[in-house]
Amino acid sequence: MTREEPRAQALSRKPPPAESLAALAAGIRQAATLYYQLLLVVGRSGAGKTQALTSASKPEGALVVNVGLELASRLLERTTRQRRLQVQGFLEELVATASAASGVALLDNIEVLFDADLQQDPLRLLQAVSRNRTVVAAWPGTLRGGTLRYAAPPHREYREYPAHDLLTVALEHGDETP
Repeated sequence: MTREEPRAQALSRKPPPAESLAALAAGIRQAATLYYQLLLVVGRSGAGKTQALTSASKPEGALVVNVGLELASRLLERTTRQRRLQVQGFLEELVATASAASGVALLDNIEVLFDADLQQDPLRLLQAVSRNRTVVAAWPGTLRGGTLRYAAPPHREYREYPAHDLLTVALEHGDETP
C-alpha cells in the first residue's frame, strides 16, 4: 500500500444520507426555538459531519467555521493562562461573526475545545455561545444509550454527557437521536 492510497480513501467518503440532511434542516429550525439554540451533529471521523454542515450552509446562507483553525490562530501567541481565560470570548466572537448574516453559525473541527490544557467544558462552552443565536456544531464522537461521548477512557480529553436535554442529529449507523 502506498502513502497515497489512504489519502484517496479519506477523500472518497460517502455523503450523509438524505434523511440525515432533512433531520439537520429540521433540527436547525427547532434549535432556534430553544433556550440553548444548539444542535449537535454527532459522528466519528469520516461520518460526514463536514459535508452535512456544508450542505446545510447553502439554504441557510451561513458560513462553516473551522473552529480549530480560527481558535488556534487567535490563541497561538497567548500564554497558557491567557488561553484558558480567553477561549470563550474568542469563540463568542467567531459565532457572532459567522451568524451575522444568517442568524446561524455552523461550527466544524471543534476538537480544540477538548484540549485538556485549556481546562474548558466543551459542551458548556457551546451552550453559552448558543444562548442568543443558533449554533450547529459537528460533535466528533458518539451518541449511544442516551449518552454523548468524546474520546474514550482513559484518554485525557475524554468527555461524557447525558444527552436527554440535547438536540442532536446522529450521522453514524447505530447512533441515535433522542
